[in-house]
Amino acid sequence: MPLNLLTQKSITMTTAELVIRCLEAEGVATIFGVPGEENLDLLDALLGSTIRFIPTRHEQGAAFMADVHGRLTGRAGVCLATLGPGATNLITGVADANMDHAPLVAIAGQASTERLHKESHQVLDLVEMFRPITKYSTRVLTPSTVPETIRKAFKLAQASKPGAAFIELPENIAEMPAEGVPLSSVEGHEPGPTDQTVIAAAELISQAKNPIILAGNGVIRAGAHEALAAFAEQLNIPVANTFMAKGVIPFKHPMALGSVGLQAKDYVGVGFDHADLIIAIGYDIVEYHPHLWHPTRDRAILHIDDTSAEVDAHYGVTLEVLGDIGLSLERIALRTKPHEGQAMRPLRELLKTDMSEHARDSVWPLKPQKLIWDLRTALDLHDIVISDVGAHKMWLARMFRCEFPNTCLISNGFASMGIALPGAIAAKLARPERTVVAATGDGGFLMNVQELETAVRLNTPIIVLIWNDGGYGLIEWKQIAQFGRPAFVKFGNPDFVKLAESFGARGYRIESGMSLQEVLREAIASNEVCVIDVPVDYSENLKLTARLGEMVSPM
Repeated sequence: MPLNLLTQKSITMTTAELVIRCLEAEGVATIFGVPGEENLDLLDALLGSTIRFIPTRHEQGAAFMADVHGRLTGRAGVCLATLGPGATNLITGVADANMDHAPLVAIAGQASTERLHKESHQVLDLVEMFRPITKYSTRVLTPSTVPETIRKAFKLAQASKPGAAFIELPENIAEMPAEGVPLSSVEGHEPGPTDQTVIAAAELISQAKNPIILAGNGVIRAGAHEALAAFAEQLNIPVANTFMAKGVIPFKHPMALGSVGLQAKDYVGVGFDHADLIIAIGYDIVEYHPHLWHPTRDRAILHIDDTSAEVDAHYGVTLEVLGDIGLSLERIALRTKPHEGQAMRPLRELLKTDMSEHARDSVWPLKPQKLIWDLRTALDLHDIVISDVGAHKMWLARMFRCEFPNTCLISNGFASMGIALPGAIAAKLARPERTVVAATGDGGFLMNVQELETAVRLNTPIIVLIWNDGGYGLIEWKQIAQFGRPAFVKFGNPDFVKLAESFGARGYRIESGMSLQEVLREAIASNEVCVIDVPVDYSENLKLTARLGEMVSPM
């Protein structure tokens, strides 16, 4: 870093220009957003900035892009909107980032402060509107507060646990003269755990007969995935991960059990039923509610994280080890007696068999298992899949094998439909060397389909893989399970191939006898934006539910 920013001489500029300088000092390289009248000064200030502004086709798309950027990089993604409807369009993406603990800073224009005290055109109290879905929500009322406001927003958004921050900038404040310099940021470090809690944790694990680890996304955020793998291997304890923590332990690792969260009896669920100690590491209860995996409320729970556990009747923590996660795992392992044998290991073998059962299927429409097998086979292990929300999410979480963290991103805190396409664009911008696939249902795809134009305009060669069943498949799955019949879940679709081509993208439709693997490889080689329409047979959903129940009995 050149000069210490605190010692630089203040330079007169507009408030908007000072905001941009502060964003530059935070290391912001990209802002996603939609232009509007009340953010004109910020947009003009960006013309002289090193920051790239990417116009999106909807503010929700901008927020989802900032959301995924934050999750992949650990640095706050930034999105920009105007007042009123522009700002309200940000809400879903901002809430998703906040609940999924992805660092994000949202900025919105606002009417002049002279209009805020009364009923006025497009005026809403945005600060209060964003307060429940952010860690920090504020309004800039004087130019001199900008450096502190920007620094605080980024500090809180990126601190544990990460989340969203919101800044409102009234248009008359934005154009005022300002003097100031950005504030310096200092990277913080999580303290280590106390010796007392390390000793107590080691004793708890050593005395357990059947411990199991539940790993959450916090392990990935902390960069502690390698420490987790070493911990599990050294102590011979199996690891189940949440949807949001796929790849936290390599699937090839002998202790990896796969994902938990199907809300039905599964191999992994059986593992929790047999456990006498559940070691929750970097786990947030929004990822998979504890009443689903700990209904009896009678197991010992060891909570290892950098922040205290949320209070929940089904998450009655026996002991908390707080501090740097990786360091905690290393210190606990040194004092813990390794377990001999592992009664839960057969669960892993059953899951591996289940994953490969449909590898050679030739039926059409494709079964979800075959679709996932072909996707995994066509991609490199470091490539990235961004999952939308729907029935396909459940199948991906269960059967898509991951060897590295952040290679299959699943929103499962807020779990909003529509994230996959804009999220894939952000992922490709952040990781241009990797193939990026947006795995989406036909419902979720059409919620933000307009961002196909953004992808083509930016020349971000993503692949959109549409699981096409002509309806809201996950809701139908649940309706039939609960009521024995569907209700209001079917809809019509456009010709996705022609739709893709109208945006300037390549379009493919998988027909009977075609190989999805071959089409995927052609799409990857094309280095263009591609949309692949895949008819899927979701009758497998109900078969999975029935089969899971059958599997539990003999165990």
